[in-house]
Amino acid sequence: MRSVDEQLERVLGSAIRPAPVRLAISDAYGLRCAEEVVASRPLPGFDMAAIDGYAVRSVDVGGASEEAPIMVPVVGEIPAGSRQPLRLQPGQAVRVAAGAPLPTLADAVVPVGHTDAGPARIAVHRGVPSAAFVRRIGEDVQPGDVAVRRDSVLGPAQVGLLAAAGRDKVLVHPRPRVSVISVGDELVELARTPGAGQVADVCSHALTAAAREAGAETSRAGLVRGDARDIGAAMQDRLPFSDVIVVCGAVGGRAGAEVHAALDGLGDLDTTRVAMHPGSTQGFGRIGPDGVPTFLFPSHPATALLLFEVLVRPLLRISQGRTDPYRRTMSARLTSPITSQEGRRGYLRGRLLREQASGDYLVQPLGTAGMHLLSSLADANGLIIVPEHVTEATVDEPVTVSFLPAH
Repeated sequence: MRSVDEQLERVLGSAIRPAPVRLAISDAYGLRCAEEVVASRPLPGFDMAAIDGYAVRSVDVGGASEEAPIMVPVVGEIPAGSRQPLRLQPGQAVRVAAGAPLPTLADAVVPVGHTDAGPARIAVHRGVPSAAFVRRIGEDVQPGDVAVRRDSVLGPAQVGLLAAAGRDKVLVHPRPRVSVISVGDELVELARTPGAGQVADVCSHALTAAAREAGAETSRAGLVRGDARDIGAAMQDRLPFSDVIVVCGAVGGRAGAEVHAALDGLGDLDTTRVAMHPGSTQGFGRIGPDGVPTFLFPSHPATALLLFEVLVRPLLRISQGRTDPYRRTMSARLTSPITSQEGRRGYLRGRLLREQASGDYLVQPLGTAGMHLLSSLADANGLIIVPEHVTEATVDEPVTVSFLPAH
């Protein structure tokens, strides 16, 4: 029996990292940047008003107060987007909109609320220091600064920095393409009511969603009869468009034999037992001329999802250029006892809680009535990882939990 670590080593060693592609920044959200983006211009590009107010010299209004307001004439107005240069004279104010360029000599903006908002002459009731309510040129980014670092995940702020740096396109690691195939003569599509001996295809929908959550571009290839010819045709159809293929419902029995017959000569694919539970029986290999990593999982959705979490998700994260592909883990104390199979690494679902008094993490085991139940997996926000040598753990005993964030 192969250990989990040995299986992971085989899986992660097969990671295919698609070549970086250049995308419009509007399409690059959530991807990992494949280049270091250096700003060619400052952000902001000029001294500007941060709020609506009056541009002034701070020394002219520094002593203003409610008891002793300072009267200042308003000699003009600058809207946002103005290109007309304006020079401020000592003792004057210019009405400015948020985002408008400051007139020459102005070093601060008095908010409208600090004045009586007079049209031609304002009474300033509160002084402001130099640089108050002003965004200075290059305050955010200077030319030559690294706006977005290589390997950064492009979130909203990073996309904004790319735009500010004048980039409409960026080099990124593309999403790996995952195809999910369901094999089984008993399966029917969700739109049909299952007849005698038939079941709805739940597994492929669940795995497709899991692949999308992991950042992949997904394709649910649909249902395939458990016949070598049909399976082979489906696999050949998906190979050119896939970086990873997941086949559910084809681990053992006749379906498993038909899969192996269909893929004979296409690559190295083996079905083995891995020292873990659930999901001990599984298949993995590389097929096709490009050696596409291919997984064979059982048809039980809960077990297939767990295997995807443990094996496929880390592979997809590496394919996206991530150096640490695993979920965050933490130590938590059990709220009820658990048991595990000797010699196998257990992945038990649980719900992480926080003890209010101590701040410690607690974990409530779920699904003890049956690891095949999908409902308890839906309620879980963590996986309790039980080492191979541990067969039981008691209340308050610390365990390692892999955090599954809610979506």
